[in-house]
Amino acid sequence: MIFFTPIDFLIIPAFLLSLWAQFRVSGTFSKWSEVRAMSGMTGYDAARRMLDRNGLHDVPIEPVPGRLSDHYDPVARVVRLSEPVYYENSISAISVACHEVGHAIQHQQHYPMLVLRHRMFPVVRIASGIAPFLLLAGFLFHALNLVGLGIIFFSAAVAFQLVTLPVEFNASSRARDLMVAEGFISHEEERGVAKVLNAAALTYVAAALISLLELVKYIWLFTNSRDD
Repeated sequence: MIFFTPIDFLIIPAFLLSLWAQFRVSGTFSKWSEVRAMSGMTGYDAARRMLDRNGLHDVPIEPVPGRLSDHYDPVARVVRLSEPVYYENSISAISVACHEVGHAIQHQQHYPMLVLRHRMFPVVRIASGIAPFLLLAGFLFHALNLVGLGIIFFSAAVAFQLVTLPVEFNASSRARDLMVAEGFISHEEERGVAKVLNAAALTYVAAALISLLELVKYIWLFTNSRDD
């Protein structure tokens, strides 16, 4: 069984794009971490004010160790900000903090794609863990039924990543609009906010593209195996 396919000529550039996206988000975050927000607000201040303005007074904000470890936990209903974001008053800090609050607002308003993502998660968590073993075993032992099942399971993981894209873009859009409307940033600072949020979004796009191309590769291998 030959695992290298014509699809790999697309996967390799996509993988390089993913590496570049990760490098870019780190570099962009560092660059705009050096630029103080004119409002003087820290990431915590911006997040707390945005939550309160949207009636989410009961959603706490917690500092967590690490860099770019920020996230919104929909189960515990808590916004967790990395320590640099929580304590600093930079463009990067308030941009990332408000993005995570964007997810909390999505949760409050039952944003359809976020609801779908939450419903998919339990299934995807299991499917994504099993899929690689099914695919590997299927191709090694020429068991096309296992390959087919692996493709189905892997498809669920790809669908999850594709659903994640509008969730992330919508959270960033909400963050930018509310930051301007509430006076967290000036119009001159919008460029920096856009740079930070767009760099982060690119990592999700690259990851989804790689997964989608890998799925196409497995389908190609499966189809050609049936013809052999």
